[in-house]
Amino acid sequence: MPDKTVGFVGLGIMGLPMAKNLLDAGYRVVGHNRSDDPTAELVEYGGEDGGSPAQLAEKSDVVLLCLPDSPDVENVVLGEGSEQSPVIDGVADGMTVIDHSTISPTTAESVADRLAEEGVAMLDAPISGGEVGAIEGTLSIMVGGPEDAFDAQRDVLKVMGETVTHCGPSGAGQTTKACNQIVVSAQMAAVSEALVFADNAGADLDAVVDAISGGAAGCWALDNRAPSMIRGNFDPGFFAEYQYKDLRIATDAGEAFGSPMPQTALIHELYKTMVQNGMGRDDNSGVMQVYEMLSGSEARIGE
Repeated sequence: MPDKTVGFVGLGIMGLPMAKNLLDAGYRVVGHNRSDDPTAELVEYGGEDGGSPAQLAEKSDVVLLCLPDSPDVENVVLGEGSEQSPVIDGVADGMTVIDHSTISPTTAESVADRLAEEGVAMLDAPISGGEVGAIEGTLSIMVGGPEDAFDAQRDVLKVMGETVTHCGPSGAGQTTKACNQIVVSAQMAAVSEALVFADNAGADLDAVVDAISGGAAGCWALDNRAPSMIRGNFDPGFFAEYQYKDLRIATDAGEAFGSPMPQTALIHELYKTMVQNGMGRDDNSGVMQVYEMLSGSEARIGE
């Protein structure tokens, strides 16, 4: 049985199933969430209530985070906000903090530097694979930070991820995640555009999806989202508002590093349109609805 106690802060749509997988693997897991219900569900599953972020850190050998955005990580870890009992107040020399949030690479670096002053290693380890990947333990985990800390925590990461890759020093995991989100959002937008076009042209949408999935256009979005999209099912596996936030991170990083991002900038505006039209809690594949708004028709099939 594993002898590590894992603290998990952020028991949302991704974090809770990840924490449950750690329990299934035999780890002792203590959890904390801003709202109480997810923590209660973790406790019912066999975990423990960690109390505050600092109290959770005191009880843990390694602390994992899965939070919405850069300010949330700075607040929960460093107390740079309303959090009165941040993680940093409960850490001990030699510990590791693993951040599965998607945040700015520069924020990842600055938080890592501050934790290093306390003798704590930080791995920025954003994830991809959606809710299904979190539940099934098949996430792709992109890791930046000290290689010795990565090696020491590989056992924990492998419980949650099918593909776990060390990408370089602090911030490299977040840079890699930005690359991932650029490609994912481009797929979602391209599939949406193609399906609305096919519907306007009078084609059989099921047949279109089957045909192009088996050719050079085959991709994750076609295999995993297109069948639901053409049925108007946009139940969230990954919130559109989070996709919008991730694209903002990518475009900001592109500006900082002088990297041209014309396509990403356009798709960022499509997801902004979703959020501004009350669709932010739909799945990120719901960007198809923006194309439908532009077209003035819905690309749907009957059951």
